[in-house]
Amino acid sequence: MKRVLTIAGSDSSGGAGIQADLKTMTCLGVYGMSVVTALTAQNTTGVTGVVEAPPEFVAQQLDCIFSDIRPDAVKIGMVSSGAIIRVIAAKLRAYQAAHIVVDPVMVATSGSALIQDDALSALREDLFPLAEAITPNLPEGARLWGAPIRKQEEMCQAAAAIGAELPGAVILKGGHLSGAADDLLWRRGEVCWYRAPRVDNPNNHGSGCTLSSALASFLALGYPLKEAFRRAKAYITACMEAGLDLGRGRGPLWHNYAVPEGGGIS
Repeated sequence: MKRVLTIAGSDSSGGAGIQADLKTMTCLGVYGMSVVTALTAQNTTGVTGVVEAPPEFVAQQLDCIFSDIRPDAVKIGMVSSGAIIRVIAAKLRAYQAAHIVVDPVMVATSGSALIQDDALSALREDLFPLAEAITPNLPEGARLWGAPIRKQEEMCQAAAAIGAELPGAVILKGGHLSGAADDLLWRRGEVCWYRAPRVDNPNNHGSGCTLSSALASFLALGYPLKEAFRRAKAYITACMEAGLDLGRGRGPLWHNYAVPEGGGIS
């Protein structure tokens, strides 16, 4: 059984963070493990509190995992301080971790800030160079690029500018644009669009966490990056279309999920 590690914050509501990651990994048939970087008090409407894990405890968690159950892929989500980021990067380099996906979580879906100002430079200098892919949304991409992203042409420009500094790919998620929910994968000058219709579902808390952990799962399962992301995007689209309704206690049967073959890429 393939093994995937999530390094992220805990979401007390279960919709995002390590809870969303581990649910996704279980649904996709890999064994999920977690390193908790922070505890958050949050729900779908916002974050009311954050308690960071000490960097040395983050390091201890990483040592325990890599010395016993070595991950086949690693997803990194909420890492809110430069000290934690530098510890994670040092450990991943020391253990020569493979298939690293970095989701640069800066702001929650509700608008709450999830990263300290000093952490952005640490992300770019220490974690991004280790990543096979980074998966910013448009507000995060705009912060990395230094200018607003309002249309698909600007997505191409931003991804190229961000990716010029990196050995891996930039996957810029287009969900914040109006119209279709098209994502862009940029890697060493190659542009690949992943097309999908927008799903009318307001329950999108944790969608970015789910997408990046699905990508890490498919990489662990042996798919090359472009196909892994196609499958990850198909998975999150299916999640949104299923329309989980917690209020009535009914939800989708995830074991019936199947990745559609072909399509969606241009």
